[in-house]
This record gives sequence, structure tokens and C-alpha cells, in this order.
Amino acid sequence: MNKIRNFSIIAHIDHGKSTLADRFLQKTGMVSDRAFHDQVLDNMDIEQERGITIKSRAVTMPYKAADGVEYTLNLIDTPGHVDFTYEVSRSLASCDGALILVDATQGVEAQTLANLFLALEHNLEIIPIINKIDLPSADIEWCKQQIEEELGLDSDDAIAISAKMGTGIDEVLEAIVKRIKPPVGDVNEPLQALIFDSSYDVYRGAVIYCRVFNGEIKAGDVIMFMSNKISYRVEEVGVFGMERMPRKIIRAGDVGYIIAGIKTVSDISTGDTITLLNRPCAANLSGFKEIKPVVFSSIYPVSSDDYMELIDAMEKLKLNDASLIYEKDSSTALGFGFRCGFLGLLHLEIVQQRLEQEFNQSLVITAPSVQYRITLKNKNVLLIDNPAIYPDPATIEQAEEPFIRASIMTPERYIGNIISLCIDKRGIQVSLNYLGNKRMEIVYELPLGEIVYDFYDRLKSISQGYASFDYDIIDFRPTDLVKLDILVAGEKVDALSILVHRNNSVSRARKACKNLKDEIPRQMFKVPIQGSINGKIIARETISAFRKDVTAKCYGGDISRKRKLLEKQKEGKKRMKMVGSVELPQSAFLAVLKSGDD
Repeated sequence: MNKIRNFSIIAHIDHGKSTLADRFLQKTGMVSDRAFHDQVLDNMDIEQERGITIKSRAVTMPYKAADGVEYTLNLIDTPGHVDFTYEVSRSLASCDGALILVDATQGVEAQTLANLFLALEHNLEIIPIINKIDLPSADIEWCKQQIEEELGLDSDDAIAISAKMGTGIDEVLEAIVKRIKPPVGDVNEPLQALIFDSSYDVYRGAVIYCRVFNGEIKAGDVIMFMSNKISYRVEEVGVFGMERMPRKIIRAGDVGYIIAGIKTVSDISTGDTITLLNRPCAANLSGFKEIKPVVFSSIYPVSSDDYMELIDAMEKLKLNDASLIYEKDSSTALGFGFRCGFLGLLHLEIVQQRLEQEFNQSLVITAPSVQYRITLKNKNVLLIDNPAIYPDPATIEQAEEPFIRASIMTPERYIGNIISLCIDKRGIQVSLNYLGNKRMEIVYELPLGEIVYDFYDRLKSISQGYASFDYDIIDFRPTDLVKLDILVAGEKVDALSILVHRNNSVSRARKACKNLKDEIPRQMFKVPIQGSINGKIIARETISAFRKDVTAKCYGGDISRKRKLLEKQKEGKKRMKMVGSVELPQSAFLAVLKSGDD
């Protein structure tokens, strides 16, 4: 165990975590130059397409230190986006140390701070690293000053590297071996292993990723999950190389995987403790804090015949994405589906894309909303995240919406635009701090419902991508909430309803109707699209009908002949409108979310 080091790389999005992991793999000979490509550990298509890390990936690397001693390094590469903070907290629970990366051109950003606090909660040894020193705008001294002032770490310990060019990688590897403590545990104690992730293999069933804290495990052992007391016989154990590498045994201190022919996906829960059935451990390991979804949306199959396939796909995806929460749901317009909870809009997009790409599902997704707290006149309190179950306004005494404390770091020159954006979103300013070198931190309290809509996109565009943003949910506050219904051809479409603040209701209704007008195909009859609150119409757009020129063949003659043909056409349109129905394309459901400002 003295020769094992378990560590993680944490940083703000785009500060070079995956590039540094690539260099480690090349240095330790885990991947040949021929097989190498950028973002080696990001093995999902979406990660390669978007150039971001979504899933934490573990890999075991052999390393020969400068003094000739052979070490085993277990690296867990983590995502940087705020939506995937939960992935980071799970990875850190399996580590003994962390490398915190700071971009030499951007300095310390909001997610850098948030991830540092996560690492400190787990009492990890932290090594600060200044990356991208090869860029012309890199300022190492300024970065060191920020590491001292904002992170509270000793800047003399910081290692300046360029992950892209491979500069300083040896120093980092030596620092990992010397400064990160070896894992603590006892091989002779009963088995105690923490599940930090899992995935589904079509041929082998569920694959559990775990960190062993005490004891050892080998093929043939019967393991038990502490949360539900279900047991399985182990078929294979091993560690992570570029592929799974089977081993005879994994012991305390190792990060590895277990295959036990688990077909019932719901038996496994991330954060659970594994022990042996015949020699159980005394207590659970402390897992991770309970996940709280902030954005809710419904997912339906385009064809109701595909519902059973969607159930299967959701189960398998849940295994690999523990932060996805879902329950069964139904809608009059779309049939059976699921009501899902996500950690943010990017998380929602990724889940949709993974279901479509990995599981070949055709989906319809409804407008995302947040969870509101409704107090009724009979003093019952309801938590509502779905507009379809919003109670009758006459029975409501008070509605409350969740508020967040948002910390925005930005260069000084964008401050005016950002403040006006926050005021636009009903924000309350808490503080405004100068961080030196023309950088500022603004802290605002904002309604979560406004953030979900288009806040992040607008923040990035007005700050040219320089502002960084991190948030925590603080409490519920009273609000003037209304349910905005969308009517297509006079019929209410429940999947298009949204809950909004009364002040924004008219502008949201107008934008939604305008966007829907562009998405819904023209019919042989006029199609009105209306936004209504409590039965009162507040916005309207009309899709004009296809119209054949029935009078084209009437040259001259009595006007009454033309009028007769037009009247006949009018009658036909009226009859068509009575029996005709409007098919909504999938893009129409997404059109309601677009802000229309772009």
C-alpha cells in the first residue's frame, strides 16, 4: 500500500484537466503514440464532439520514480462544468489527494474555488498547478498571487507546466509520489469498498467501480450491498487500464472494478458500501451527500410503442449517471413517459443526447421547470415541479420559488452588462469585491427559475466567455406565480404549459407563440396559437392556411360566380377546421424554451 497513490485532477471548465491526463498516460507508457488521440479518457462520443468531460474516468498507471522505486498511480479524471459537480464529489471520496489546475491566462475562477472546497471537505492533500504557461498571455506571478489570496494555498508549492507541450510533467509526477500520502487501510479487516460509479456491459451485466478501503476481494467471493442486503457471487475483479485489466485480487487502497453478473440494475446505488456476505464490516462508509436535482422536465417517446424500450434505456443510463432522477409520468398530448430531475440545462441536454445516440431513442422533451413550494388555503404544502399538476389558483394561499446565491467572477470591463443582466433576472445584489488585477467577484441572490431559462448563455455572450459562474441553492421565497397555458387551434397542449412569474408572463407568452409559429407546419386551415392565463388570452399568433386560387379559371363574367366559388372554399375550410387536427413536431416543444433574444 505504501507504493499506491490515489489522486484526482480538479479545475474550472477548460483549464486543461483532460490534456494533463493525456500526458500522464503517455509518460507512463499506458498508451502508445500510435493509439494516442486527444482526450484519450473521454471515451463517449458526446465528450469528443463537445470537447468536455462529462463522466469521471479512472485509470491505473505504473510509474518509476526518480529514486528507482515502482509506484502505482490511480488517477480519476473529473469534469469541470458546474452541472457535473456531483461527479467530482464522488471521485474525491475515492482519493487521497488532488491536483488543482489554474489556467495561467484566466487565473482562479468560480469552479476552481467550488472544487477546492469539495476537496477540503474530504481532507485531501492539494497540489496547486499552473497550466498553459506556453501561451503568450500567461502571467505566472499573477497566478501565484491568486493561489495565495483566493485559494489560501502556498504558492511556493505551485508547479508551472504546459500540459499541451509536455513541460513540467515529470515534476508533477514526482510531487504526486512525494506529497500525496499513501492510502490508509487494513488488508486483514472485513471488506469495505465504496461504489463511486458503475456502467452496463451488454454481455457481463453491471460493472461496479469501487475504491477498496479495507480487506480484499477476489473472484468467487460472495459480496453484499450494505444498503439493501442483496448478495452476488463475484465473477471477475480488476483495475482500469485503457481497457479493464482483470486481476486475481484487489486489496485495500486499490481503485478497481467488480463484475458479479448483476442483471438487476436497480440493486446498485452509487455511494453504497460493499462487504462480504460471510464476514460483513461493522458500518457503512460515509458516501456522498444526497443529490438534489434543480431542473425538472418530462421525457416522452415520439411513438408510444417505444415506451418499454425507453424504460430499459433509462435504467441503464441511471446506472452510469447517478445524478439522474426520474419517475413515471403521463400526458394527454404525449402518452406515457418520465418526469426527470437534472442538475442543470447542460445535464438535460447530455441525457437527451445520450438516450438518442447510445440507446437509439426518439424523444420529445417538455419545457424545463424548477420546483416550487405551494401553500394551500387548507394549510397543506405541496412541492410542484410539473405545470400539469398546478392546483387551482383560487385554492392557493402562497407560492414560493427557490433562490440561489450566485458567485460570478469577471474582468472589470464587463461588470455593467452583468449587473444589468442580474437586475433583469430579478436579482438582489449581496456584495461586489475587487480581486485585484482588474478582476471582480459579484455575489447575487437570484430566482432559480430565471437561471434555468437562458441566464448562462447570456452571461457568456455579454462577457465574451470570460465570466465564470457558480451557485448554491439557499432557500424558498414568496413569488407571484402563474401558469401559462399554450393553446394550439383552440386546444390546450399540457406538455407546453410553463410556470412563470406574473411580470414575465406576457413577454414569455409572446416569445413562445412566435417561436411556435415558426415550428408548426402550415395546414389547410388557419391555426391560431394563443398564450392564456386562467382562461384569459394574453398573446396570439396565427399560422395562415394554404390557399388555392379557386377563381383562377373565371375570366370576366358576373362577380357572383367568383363569390360563389369563394364561399364554397370558405365552407370547406370551416369543415376542415372542425375535423382537422394539428400534429406538433418535436422541435415545437423545444421552441417554447428559446428566449428569442438571439
